[in-house]
Amino acid sequence: MGLFSKDIKTMNDLFVHTLKDIYYAENQIVKALPDMIDKATDAGLKQGFQSHLSETKNHVQRLEQVFKMHGVKIEGVNCPAIDGILKEANEVSGEVEDKAVLDAALIAMAQAVEHYEMTRYGTLIAWAKQLGRPDCAAVLEQNLKEEKAADQKLTGLAERGINAKAA
Repeated sequence: MGLFSKDIKTMNDLFVHTLKDIYYAENQIVKALPDMIDKATDAGLKQGFQSHLSETKNHVQRLEQVFKMHGVKIEGVNCPAIDGILKEANEVSGEVEDKAVLDAALIAMAQAVEHYEMTRYGTLIAWAKQLGRPDCAAVLEQNLKEEKAADQKLTGLAERGINAKAA
């Protein structure tokens, strides 16, 4: 089912499709983070990625909770956007030899992922509320709050030294 598929007829259909999209994305991120942890050389960055891996596993569980609350099958749909972001992250990080520059690149790639997730969660929260599902919105808001915090932590790491070392 493509984003503007004939199978999407209602706001609820759109909500469920987007829920499946972010579910797929979160699962792909769970698979990608161990490689980012291995590539990171800055101790704070490595720790941040390890912490976010644990959070991301919780995001998957919360999404499964939302699927159940909403009465729909737990499943993902291919998400070319997250696949592209993660592919680019892997390609860029494979090309960087200078470890300080690599850490800066990893932060940039991780923030691209975070920003994608924040857009999806923000949209899902608004739609859940519109559909009369404040219960689903509340669960999704927990994920959004953690994604925003992860983005801020990455910015802090970059500004407090990683970018300067890379320069």
